[in-house]
Amino acid sequence: MNGETRLPFDEMMADAGDVRRAYAGYRVWFDGQAPRQLRRKSAEAESLFRSVGVTFNVYGSDDADERLIPFDIVPRILSAAEWERLTRGIEQRIRAINAFLHDIYHRQEIIRAGRIPERMIAENAAFLPQMIGVSPPGNVYTHIVGTDIIRTDEDDFYVLEDNARTPSGVSYMLQNRETMLQMFPDLFSAVRVRPVSDYPKHLRRCLAECPPEHCTGRPVIAVLTPGIHNSAYFEHAFLADQMGAELVEGQDLRVDDGRIAMRTTRGYMPVDILYRRVDDDFLDPLNFRSDSVLGVGGIMDVYRAGRVTLVNAPGTGIADDKAIYSYIPEIIRFYTGEAPLLPNVPTWRCSEPDALAHVLDNLKDLVVKEIHGSGGYGMLVGPAATRRQLATFRKQLIAQPEIYIAQPTMCLSTVPIFTRRGLAPRHIDLRPFVLVAPHRIHISPGGLTRVALKKGSLVVNSSQGGGTKDTWVLEE
Repeated sequence: MNGETRLPFDEMMADAGDVRRAYAGYRVWFDGQAPRQLRRKSAEAESLFRSVGVTFNVYGSDDADERLIPFDIVPRILSAAEWERLTRGIEQRIRAINAFLHDIYHRQEIIRAGRIPERMIAENAAFLPQMIGVSPPGNVYTHIVGTDIIRTDEDDFYVLEDNARTPSGVSYMLQNRETMLQMFPDLFSAVRVRPVSDYPKHLRRCLAECPPEHCTGRPVIAVLTPGIHNSAYFEHAFLADQMGAELVEGQDLRVDDGRIAMRTTRGYMPVDILYRRVDDDFLDPLNFRSDSVLGVGGIMDVYRAGRVTLVNAPGTGIADDKAIYSYIPEIIRFYTGEAPLLPNVPTWRCSEPDALAHVLDNLKDLVVKEIHGSGGYGMLVGPAATRRQLATFRKQLIAQPEIYIAQPTMCLSTVPIFTRRGLAPRHIDLRPFVLVAPHRIHISPGGLTRVALKKGSLVVNSSQGGGTKDTWVLEE
């Protein structure tokens, strides 16, 4: 599965130069467009994003200015049949992850059965002892999930990682579609694409279906943001506005008569459901980091008393752990009795001596990641690394093998981007967005396609120079 061994699978063009069926309607439209007009539209898209304020910050960057996420006007298109296959696999995975989270904070049957070593849970920094014995409303731990998927061939899809803590990017999915609709309304008349604009409605409904035990009447929903300096602040404000919910910071909240209350112009008002975009460590200075100014002192006590719903539930981050990820196929079998419908990428846990030896012997061919890493940080892409980078990472692996996993360099599929010289293939991945309620799972038809804009690059993260595309799921 090494990306050097063959040409990547192109999702638009077949090897013989024919256009694949899903792209047939789009290609007919594209060939009828004047290149100069498309270049003008591409520049117009940037202006639209800037006017709306679709920006992000890069932590550790010397550039203090907010950056636009580059947007490519060529959509990534999936057939209805491909999407059906993906959604069945994602639903199976999310149900198993929720069952796993409930189990590890209660009876820990999967550990008793010997399917996962106890140390993988007990010694995991993302495992919260404060959640032991706590059952969230509706037994939903992961209300909002972003499942990263890669494709390597026509029929080969893999789950690259799970984002069950505070997944981001859905606002970019929505803005990408809105931008395409504004610029190319005739295109959507020619090609029937399933809509994604109802995501905020489904999000609010999903949250409202998980009220806390002591909620009476229509639940009050708020979005908790770390503030304007957070890299995803645009998304926090966007989703609050689209849902008709209040956007609050920790300083706007307090514990009042055993409930969480937010400051308003009419005084403090109780909040029933808090969609929090603040990490566990900073959520409650009385229970976690005492120096946090982002959360609310005592909110965990209110949560454990059943008087507020936190979305996602605290402690879900253990499902994002890349070492736990390697056990997901076994987790699916244990809790569902079924074989996984979407496979994992093969993974070596560097904490295991034999796996570490293999990784060190093949470092130049592998991708190495920190188990709690995100955004493309702390990662080595062996085939693209220099000798110095390989030597440095080798020392880090030997010193702290338990914080790394390694995977083969997968041959990610490509979709063309629009350049001044025409269409050029670039590697992509996909993050579908999943909403979980007690009795249903909703997956927006599409998701966020991230694209590596640099030729040959496999790193699609916006923080590492990647861009985004509108993702289409065809009606039929």
